[in-house]
Amino acid sequence: MKSLFEEMGITYREVGDVNLPNLIATETNYYIGLWGQRHRDYLKENHRVLYYNLLTKGKLNSYLHDIDVRATEMYDRLVKQLAEKQGITEQLKAKNQMLWVQKMNNIANQVREMIYDDIIYNHIY
Repeated sequence: MKSLFEEMGITYREVGDVNLPNLIATETNYYIGLWGQRHRDYLKENHRVLYYNLLTKGKLNSYLHDIDVRATEMYDRLVKQLAEKQGITEQLKAKNQMLWVQKMNNIANQVREMIYDDIIYNHIY
């Protein structure tokens, strides 16, 4: 006969003679990239109550994953748009690699600052 918890889908692991519930759901164990890690550090330092509320509710991982996905998509989109707007092409890369690298690094730095300002430091749950 299954217990009420087993019917709800809670699994157990045996530790010695005791069965302990597995409290971390595997479907919410997402990979957290650079942007999610930066936002986590920001929350830990500046918004501890929110950080610990998300952590104890089991929502921190999915929240940070969403932040990471949004920031990564924004980074890719803005780098592409700014490179097109400034006329940075593959022809420039073939003709003058150092100039192409300088311009792309400048764009990457601009986009990183935009993401820090829009998402990492100002987006609070």
